Amino acid sequence: MQTPIIDITDQPDPADLAVVRAGLDHFNATATGIDDQRPLAIWVKDPDSQQVIGGVTGRTSRGLLFVDMLFLPEALRGAGVGSKLLKMAEQEGSRRGCRVGLLHTHAFQAPEFYRRHGWRELGSIPCDPPGNRRFTFTKELSVGDDD
Repeated sequence: MQTPIIDITDQPDPADLAVVRAGLDHFNATATGIDDQRPLAIWVKDPDSQQVIGGVTGRTSRGLLFVDMLFLPEALRGAGVGSKLLKMAEQEGSRRGCRVGLLHTHAFQAPEFYRRHGWRELGSIPCDPPGNRRFTFTKELSVGDDD
């Protein structure tokens, strides 16, 4: 093989991202014998427009629930909607056979929210802006829990 061209971009083409994702997924499935990665999304929709206004996104794979993003508009915060979304994600992860959940959040986001819901801090690292930290949280899930 000739020397490959190496290119850097801040605007990756979705097709190029798909090549890397498919290659890594194939490698992982070959190495582990497990090919169970599935996306997870729980949407909060405006009752009038039916448009998505918030929700949870993530994925499940090899016994892990990854919570990638949880967002609610300001008007819905503090009303129990976030708690409901997180519990639904945990339950769906459990239903899919996940034993552990994993997520990241920043000091200016919601570390206390996750602590209140039984998530345990694995650690944190400093990041910008100065004084901020990025936290990693985990939670043991009850496999098959449908509560």
